Amino acid sequence: MVNSRFVRICILSICLAALAAGVPAAQPPTRTSLPGTSATFSVPVVYRKLPNGLRVVISENHTAPVVTVEVMYRIGFRIEPRNRTGFAHLFEHLMFQGSEHVNKFEHVRIVNENGGTLNGSTRFDHTNYFELMPSNALELAMWLEADRMRSLKITPENLQNQKDVVSEEVRVNVLNQPYGAFEWLGLPQRANTNWFNAHNFYGDLADIQAATIEDVQKFFDTYYAPNNAVVVVVGDATPDEVVRLAEKHFGGIASRQLPPRPDIGEPPQSAEKKFSESDKLARTPALAFGYHLPDRMTRDFFALSLLDPLLVSDESAKLYQALIKENQVASEVSGGFNYGLGNNFDYNGPMLYTFRVDYRPDLKGDDVLKVVDKVITAVQEHGITEDELRQAKVNFRSSFLENLEGGFGRSDLLAALALYDDDPNRINTILTELDRVTTAEVQTAAKKYLVPANRTSIDRRPEGGTK
Repeated sequence: MVNSRFVRICILSICLAALAAGVPAAQPPTRTSLPGTSATFSVPVVYRKLPNGLRVVISENHTAPVVTVEVMYRIGFRIEPRNRTGFAHLFEHLMFQGSEHVNKFEHVRIVNENGGTLNGSTRFDHTNYFELMPSNALELAMWLEADRMRSLKITPENLQNQKDVVSEEVRVNVLNQPYGAFEWLGLPQRANTNWFNAHNFYGDLADIQAATIEDVQKFFDTYYAPNNAVVVVVGDATPDEVVRLAEKHFGGIASRQLPPRPDIGEPPQSAEKKFSESDKLARTPALAFGYHLPDRMTRDFFALSLLDPLLVSDESAKLYQALIKENQVASEVSGGFNYGLGNNFDYNGPMLYTFRVDYRPDLKGDDVLKVVDKVITAVQEHGITEDELRQAKVNFRSSFLENLEGGFGRSDLLAALALYDDDPNRINTILTELDRVTTAEVQTAAKKYLVPANRTSIDRRPEGGTK
């Protein structure tokens, strides 16, 4: 099982059981020594680009006769069309409605009948689709993905059907659920000011139903292009074989003119934001709060990535000890970067460091924040010890490596690094960058980012309960 400290469950999953000129040859993967051991960490990575701009990443692993094939498109709900909230997620559903050579839902049947599984998800900055298949079905999986990239079947019937499906999903998963996903859906809307970061990405029902065939066709023609995508194959396949199949099945799909990316920058927050909401379905109160994070892959980002497991990971973490064990104000505390929708690396824009605390009915959200501030102030004033930093690095490394053991965990990270950094080989340098973090850098980052002025909170209380 993938460790939850590194990969969060993707809430928006749909729940389905010739190289380019100028591209350098793949470099040998970096070998990263693990402190205190003679072991090394190394993921084989071969990176190519086709003339149409499609990125292709291969990570060869012959320990089992299986392959993971993932296609990731650089379009998520962050930059979906205005007045069409939830559209990126709706479109993800539409990608299973058939293509030129594959009938409606036949993609799922073909994969299952060949001993495979599949899924898809929509996240902040990308939408992905993957198949886990026996390695002798590699070409089949790549052909299926290429067919819908080339020729998605867009009809009024398919569109209306999926609008109804997604609308019902919103009702079931948000509108009729206690707390309404307030920690990962509501909090960004409260904390951010730029529409791209602050809209209801699961979708307002009116916006979902307003989607037209023209909207769908334009979205497909704009973003579901080879030069806006990466194909990753992890497992029992050779780089030569994968590149040959990519050229065969994807090479003939024309690249498209991509629009300029909108400004998704978030202005600095200068004062604490606090909100109180009532919930007719909740029985106990809960508090969601989040801090704006530094830019991804910066020194402060890596420092806070190591503070994270010290604050909230298991029963030994500082917030668990303070909130549950010592002060007994809460029954549960959880949190993380990109909380509920991914991990530290699979996004590319403004992000929150989010926490959720389920707490005692006789208290208020401010009582929880007082305990939280005491814990964080101690870090800001006294820092963390070398032993704590060493343990944080061990915890992060363990989760990171466990995630990479699975085909999907590895393919998903490689895809994100290819799309956002144009460098999937960075998978082999992340632990080195984390190992360079010092206790002083952790303390400095905590002082800069984990302050009330940079925080937004939502106190979600049962309707009619104690005020």
